[in-house]
Amino acid sequence: MKRFKTNLWFIGITLILSLALAGCTGTSNDVGSNNGANQGNAKGGKEITLVYVAWDSEIASTNVVKTVLEERLGYKVNILQVDNGPMWQGVAAGSADAMVAAWLPGTHGNYYEELKDDFVDLGPNLEGAAIGLVVPSYVDVNSIEELADPDVAAQFNGEIIGIESGAGVMLTTEKAIEEYGLDLNLVASSSAAMAQVLQEDYEAGKPIVVTGWTPHWMFAAMDLKYLEDPKKVYGDAENIHTIVRHGLQEDMPDAYAFLDKFYWTPEDMAEVMIQIADGADPAEAAKAWVDANPDKVDAWLE
Repeated sequence: MKRFKTNLWFIGITLILSLALAGCTGTSNDVGSNNGANQGNAKGGKEITLVYVAWDSEIASTNVVKTVLEERLGYKVNILQVDNGPMWQGVAAGSADAMVAAWLPGTHGNYYEELKDDFVDLGPNLEGAAIGLVVPSYVDVNSIEELADPDVAAQFNGEIIGIESGAGVMLTTEKAIEEYGLDLNLVASSSAAMAQVLQEDYEAGKPIVVTGWTPHWMFAAMDLKYLEDPKKVYGDAENIHTIVRHGLQEDMPDAYAFLDKFYWTPEDMAEVMIQIADGADPAEAAKAWVDANPDKVDAWLE
């Protein structure tokens, strides 16, 4: 993933964020000014921009952070959904102020190493996350090694259902296919599409293998299991970190202090994700969780 270091990549990211800013209409999906300029809006208030990827976990966490910044700290919050590379590059370049969506050390490790001098890592906001290959518990396969058997691979129509191309779990799965000698095609789709196909096949009792991660609502909705990874291609447990731009502490000390203390559990996140999966608007699900957990929110703001 060296390509995002090139000038063309940087120009592309800057252009994307600049165009989003130019089209700003004051909604929560607009991107804010670059170079730390989100210190005030037209009404003289405080403004901050968060970026995130379209994973169920990050939709939940970003909306919870947005709710607290708005309701408790008085910020106008712009949230911008982007791909992995633009998310990291946006914070590193100062076009975005923060993200709470950095999966480390494995999933986003390449971005972290390339850009680590250009942002501030506030540490984990959630611990004990994981990525890997996931199947329904009724599937009589327990290890990735077993997928190398042609007869086993045929049960899954020769496919692993993935998410967005370029996501960390997709890159790691490409490596796993090579390391384990699998004759399986990794199908790129989206996080939502993967979960939908999984649920449909699960309800039909069909074999299916997907790229998965926890926390995710699908583990609460279905009886699933990770395939064992004896070669440790997917690594051990992951943590989700909060990453902010340089200068945020000086420009927005109250927002920085909150982001530095923001920490919750996989169970907390799952409560929000399940509401969203059941049809709730992400902003409404986040607000419901914040309203139901005043002690935790107060601790973040002490």
